[in-house]
Amino acid sequence: MKHRKEPPGDKNIIGTRVVAIRKVKQMKQNEFLAKLQTFGLDISPTSLSRLEGQHRLVQDYEVVAIAKALEVSVGELLGESR
Repeated sequence: MKHRKEPPGDKNIIGTRVVAIRKVKQMKQNEFLAKLQTFGLDISPTSLSRLEGQHRLVQDYEVVAIAKALEVSVGELLGESR
Protein backbone atom coordinates (compact mmCIF):
# COMPACT_ATOMS: atom_id res chain seq x y z
CA MET A 1 0.00 0.00 0.00
CA LYS A 2 1.35 3.39 -0.96
CA HIS A 3 1.30 6.16 1.60
CA ARG A 4 0.42 9.72 0.71
CA LYS A 5 3.41 11.91 0.11
CA GLU A 6 1.60 15.20 0.57
CA PRO A 7 -0.64 16.42 3.40
CA PRO A 8 -4.43 16.40 2.93
CA GLY A 9 -5.87 19.24 0.90
CA ASP A 10 -8.83 21.46 1.70
CA LYS A 11 -11.19 20.77 -1.21
CA ASN A 12 -13.63 18.51 0.70
CA ILE A 13 -14.41 17.25 4.19
CA ILE A 14 -15.25 13.64 3.39
CA GLY A 15 -11.99 12.35 1.92
CA THR A 16 -10.36 11.19 5.14
CA ARG A 17 -13.64 9.64 6.31
CA VAL A 18 -13.98 7.74 3.03
CA VAL A 19 -10.50 6.27 3.51
CA ALA A 20 -11.14 5.38 7.16
CA ILE A 21 -14.50 3.70 6.48
CA ARG A 22 -13.18 1.90 3.40
CA LYS A 23 -10.24 0.51 5.40
CA VAL A 24 -12.46 -0.61 8.30
CA LYS A 25 -14.50 -2.51 5.73
CA GLN A 26 -11.23 -3.88 4.28
CA MET A 27 -12.15 -2.58 0.83
CA LYS A 28 -9.41 -1.81 -1.67
CA GLN A 29 -9.73 1.22 -3.94
CA ASN A 30 -10.45 -0.91 -7.02
CA GLU A 31 -13.21 -2.78 -5.16
CA PHE A 32 -14.67 0.52 -4.01
CA LEU A 33 -14.58 1.92 -7.54
CA ALA A 34 -16.48 -1.13 -8.81
CA LYS A 35 -19.07 -0.72 -6.07
CA LEU A 36 -19.44 2.98 -6.91
CA GLN A 37 -20.21 2.00 -10.50
CA THR A 38 -23.15 -0.10 -9.29
CA PHE A 39 -24.58 3.12 -7.83
CA GLY A 40 -24.08 5.02 -11.09
CA LEU A 41 -20.85 6.79 -10.20
CA ASP A 42 -18.01 6.09 -12.62
CA ILE A 43 -14.82 7.84 -11.53
CA SER A 44 -11.20 7.06 -12.29
CA PRO A 45 -8.70 5.70 -9.76
CA THR A 46 -6.85 9.03 -9.95
CA SER A 47 -10.03 10.95 -9.23
CA LEU A 48 -10.79 8.73 -6.22
CA SER A 49 -7.25 9.18 -4.93
CA ARG A 50 -7.58 12.96 -5.23
CA LEU A 51 -10.97 12.83 -3.49
CA GLU A 52 -9.56 10.75 -0.63
CA GLY A 53 -6.58 13.10 -0.36
CA GLN A 54 -9.00 16.07 -0.20
CA HIS A 55 -7.49 17.57 -3.35
CA ARG A 56 -10.73 17.33 -5.36
CA LEU A 57 -14.14 18.87 -4.95
CA VAL A 58 -17.01 16.43 -4.43
CA GLN A 59 -20.41 16.89 -6.03
CA ASP A 60 -23.57 16.31 -3.98
CA TYR A 61 -24.65 13.33 -6.10
CA GLU A 62 -21.20 11.80 -5.53
CA VAL A 63 -21.60 12.07 -1.75
CA VAL A 64 -24.88 10.15 -1.98
CA ALA A 65 -23.34 7.37 -4.13
CA ILE A 66 -20.28 7.15 -1.88
CA ALA A 67 -22.44 6.82 1.22
CA LYS A 68 -24.49 4.06 -0.41
CA ALA A 69 -21.36 2.22 -1.57
CA LEU A 70 -19.86 2.39 1.93
CA GLU A 71 -23.21 1.52 3.55
CA VAL A 72 -23.17 4.60 5.79
CA SER A 73 -25.35 7.68 6.02
CA VAL A 74 -24.53 10.92 4.25
CA GLY A 75 -24.47 12.50 7.70
CA GLU A 76 -21.75 10.11 8.82
CA LEU A 77 -19.65 11.04 5.80
CA LEU A 78 -20.13 14.70 6.67
CA GLY A 79 -19.01 14.17 10.25
CA GLU A 80 -22.31 14.14 12.10
CA SER A 81 -22.27 12.26 15.37
CA ARG A 82 -24.57 9.32 15.83
